[in-house]
Amino acid sequence: MQVVLSALQVILSVTLIFLILMHSGKDAGLSGAFGVGSSTGSVGGSLVERNLNRWTVGVAVAFAINAVVLLKV
Repeated sequence: MQVVLSALQVILSVTLIFLILMHSGKDAGLSGAFGVGSSTGSVGGSLVERNLNRWTVGVAVAFAINAVVLLKV
């Protein structure tokens, strides 16, 4: 059980790092290289940006829950 949860934790951490790097920041970051988001100052952001935010939050929550479960096992 612990081996499976540890492997899942590694996968979640790599995925979370990738998703965070995809976010456009002040300098557009790596997301500009992959065409995510737009350089125009739209207020709501694009659909891709909103979905990227949702995926990042979801993976972060799964990462935190898995970390707590790993501590309890």
